[in-house]
Amino acid sequence: MGTLLLLIIYLAFISLGLPDSLLGSAWPVMRPELGAPIGMAGVLSMTISIGTIVSSLISGSVARRFGTGPVTLVSCILTAGALAGFSAAPSILWLMVCAVPLGLGGGAVDSALNHYVAARYKAHHMSWLHCFWGVGATAGPIIMASFLNGNASWREGYQAVAGIQFTLVIVLLVSLPLWRRLAVQQSTGPGDTSTEGRSPSGNSGAGKPHFKSVMFALACFLFYCGVETTVGLWGSSYLVKMKGLAADQAALWVSLYYAGITIGRFITGFVTFKLTNRQLIRTGQITTLAGTLLLLLPLPAGFSLCGLLVAGLGLSPIFPCMLHETPVRFGEVRAQKIMGYQMAMAYTGSTLLPPLLGLLAGYTTIGIFPFFIATSAAAMLLFSERLNVFFGKQSTSRNSI
Repeated sequence: MGTLLLLIIYLAFISLGLPDSLLGSAWPVMRPELGAPIGMAGVLSMTISIGTIVSSLISGSVARRFGTGPVTLVSCILTAGALAGFSAAPSILWLMVCAVPLGLGGGAVDSALNHYVAARYKAHHMSWLHCFWGVGATAGPIIMASFLNGNASWREGYQAVAGIQFTLVIVLLVSLPLWRRLAVQQSTGPGDTSTEGRSPSGNSGAGKPHFKSVMFALACFLFYCGVETTVGLWGSSYLVKMKGLAADQAALWVSLYYAGITIGRFITGFVTFKLTNRQLIRTGQITTLAGTLLLLLPLPAGFSLCGLLVAGLGLSPIFPCMLHETPVRFGEVRAQKIMGYQMAMAYTGSTLLPPLLGLLAGYTTIGIFPFFIATSAAAMLLFSERLNVFFGKQSTSRNSI
């Protein structure tokens, strides 16, 4: 029963990734048809992000009150309806309106399911969960391209993805009794034994999380997502302007960066059987820094490809492992609310850091790209190590009592 529910959650994460890359893929065709300025894509993206941040902040309280299953169902209805709205949009104003439920639905389901898996399943499932998000994010542009290359339009592409989302809605509706049954079993039974590799259950809510520890964790999520998104958004521009690559070749290299993240998360799922979350987080952060150093050095363009691949592989274990550590660090009782805060901060990093680099590059040059990435990755490592030191001291204090 738990395995069946896990498969449904995997499907939900594929559908969660599907819309994330649709707008960028379709925008070159959407823009002239709707008579929109090129920068309007950024406004739409920010509107979606704001909705995602808001829903992430309140997701903990909402999920505790109504349950993860119903929240996931309603969130998928919102995203499916929003995508259908995109496909019928007669104007940019219509797109702006539909962007709100798209963001609200995506943030709520992301936070709720991340907490559910972190609290109930082993570490490798969290890595594979985010690998499936990568599958969805990769499939979205492929689906859109298949329609754009034929006689159809971007509207049919959005309709196809909306149809996939509505199919998931039906699956989630049918599975609601399963969510309730498992919730009753876990609240009355001896507990879930699938959380292998966690700290003893004595940490499941005893004591209030220290403000500093929460701030350190939030900073890690902000800089992680800032790095991941900034590389994806500005990597091509850096390769074209500073390394002299053709635009199509640069785009291919950036797609390989995303492939590195997706493949890395699949591999990480197996590595979690041997290494702890904290070991994987530290290794990933150091590997990411090594990749950015390859971009920094005045080497031939081929080394930049290696740098992107190394950075992608380094980033792959960090996010899922940080999420999986949340109940261990802050206790089961408070983990759901803190998970929402973490997801909100992650989306904040994705929303703010890429435009910040663009602003700085406007005053200087895109050549600052690797310095910006290296600085952000170093900040992530610093806050992560401060967090480890804090919990190391806390553990020592407990053991001395």
